[in-house]
Amino acid sequence: MPANPVAPESQRLMSLDALRGFDMFWILGADSLVYALHGLAQTAPTKFLATQLDHAEWDGFHFYDLIFPLFVFMMGVSTVFSLEKIILREGRSAAVKRVLQRGILLFIIGLIYSGGFTNPWPDMRLMGVLNRIALCYTFGGLLFVFLNWRALAAVAVALLLGYWALLALVPFPDVRPAGYNGVVTKEAGFKQLSDINLASTNIIRGSYVQGVNLTDYLDQKYLPGRKYDGTYDPEGILSTLPALVTGLLGIFAGRFLRHSKLPDRKKVLWLLGAGAGSAALGWLWGVEMPVIKKIWTSSYVLVAGGYSAMLLGVFYWIVDVKQWRAWCQPFVWIGMNPLTIYLTSNFLGGLGFEKLARRLAGGPVKNFFDSHVAAGFGDLVIAAITVALFVWFARFLYQRKIFLRL
Repeated sequence: MPANPVAPESQRLMSLDALRGFDMFWILGADSLVYALHGLAQTAPTKFLATQLDHAEWDGFHFYDLIFPLFVFMMGVSTVFSLEKIILREGRSAAVKRVLQRGILLFIIGLIYSGGFTNPWPDMRLMGVLNRIALCYTFGGLLFVFLNWRALAAVAVALLLGYWALLALVPFPDVRPAGYNGVVTKEAGFKQLSDINLASTNIIRGSYVQGVNLTDYLDQKYLPGRKYDGTYDPEGILSTLPALVTGLLGIFAGRFLRHSKLPDRKKVLWLLGAGAGSAALGWLWGVEMPVIKKIWTSSYVLVAGGYSAMLLGVFYWIVDVKQWRAWCQPFVWIGMNPLTIYLTSNFLGGLGFEKLARRLAGGPVKNFFDSHVAAGFGDLVIAAITVALFVWFARFLYQRKIFLRL
């Protein structure tokens, strides 16, 4: 553990809850507001926003590509505040027990979220968003319990460089059919393993083609069960290693906020400066190793981690330093209960809260607005109701102090 004296125990970081809620806000259905606005009036600003609220197809970076790593980053920040209290009060063994219990339970919840035993094997997905979060939390938490910050930094650097070296240097078979040089995706006709040539004798290395790289090949060869993208999974085996670094970057930020004797203004400046430097280094590295979310390249880790640190700095300054909090209350409601709201949205079926909104304002109601106001206005009403529903649900849970704690 660090030699720095631990700061006096303080109240929960509201900025972290607000930022977590801001992150969840978009994936729960707020993005549909932007899509509806773009459908209603297709202007340059709405087109830009709509593009940013969709994932980059492969290489590149949109705002939506920040949602997942930002959550993992914030999980790392929270790890510092939660585990240090346990270590100080009960010791390392209690912290290890806590990490393992939470990690295993979250992984099981992830399996259920992805369908569980709805379909017979092998039509079951073993890896997913919650599963990756569980793995990052478990291994990141264990590393935090036993290693000091220098050792953690060494692990992070080794994972990023090691992942780059594996993808750049390790040979693997080109699984594409003879004479085909395109991508291997469901859209290109590669919907299952029988559509590719795992026994290919054409050996390549250093490829970052979609579906034709070492990360995807290992999923194609060794990841059992259903793959989200047909023959590979964006939350697959090898790409979990650099994802762990995203959590470690959050741990570094959390340790800095909790231990640093610097005044708050300088903490903010350090977060902004370190974040900008990380993002710049990631984009520079991206010249050689493209910034790709679906295989979580090392350059992507630095870009996403940099933006995450800058967002944390901004929220920390506004919410915890300046105490400007009225505007972020809906985000706090969501951020205090992200897993509950996320799971509820899934278990409602279909599109979750949007499905409920369509039951309230779909069909003839939507047609009325489209006919009497403007074409596409009905979708905007449904999107607004979707947002209102999940914000109301978050507020309901918050006011009644109902929080899902793993």
